[in-house]
Amino acid sequence: MNNRITPCLWFNGNAEEAARFYVSVFGGESKVTDISHYAEAGKEFHEMEPGSVLMVVFELNGQTFSGLNGKSKFPFTQAISMQIECETQEELDYYWEKLSEGGDPEAQMCGWLGDKYGLLWQVVPKIMLKFIVSPDAAGRERAFAAMMGMKKLDIAGLERAFKGEV
Repeated sequence: MNNRITPCLWFNGNAEEAARFYVSVFGGESKVTDISHYAEAGKEFHEMEPGSVLMVVFELNGQTFSGLNGKSKFPFTQAISMQIECETQEELDYYWEKLSEGGDPEAQMCGWLGDKYGLLWQVVPKIMLKFIVSPDAAGRERAFAAMMGMKKLDIAGLERAFKGEV
């Protein structure tokens, strides 16, 4: 039995473009693995042009995703986001720059951003989890308050806040 869970992301006709963009951002072992196309059958329901891309299957750092092309009936919402845990500020800056390009600046807060396809991402330092579960209640509060005042997270600033150095 395969217990693997594959997120399926609904795009507005640009699933292949989005998948190729994400693969370029994550690099390494990331790749597009399969592309299927709409048939004439069911056109009265899917309303897509036969031969156009139906589904793109892709991997980002070993995680499989499906990108489904549909109409704009179901846009992405803030209720679902992809989280990237970053070890360094350089890594965090890289993902923030690449994924926020062309996205909605209004969707940027507390380490969250919306990309040009409308998908929400949390670009967070791995150390942030240690801050928010720390037994040091005052440090937790300071780190959380600092995070709430940031768009792109600043690891050094969060560390200073946690330690009470600001």
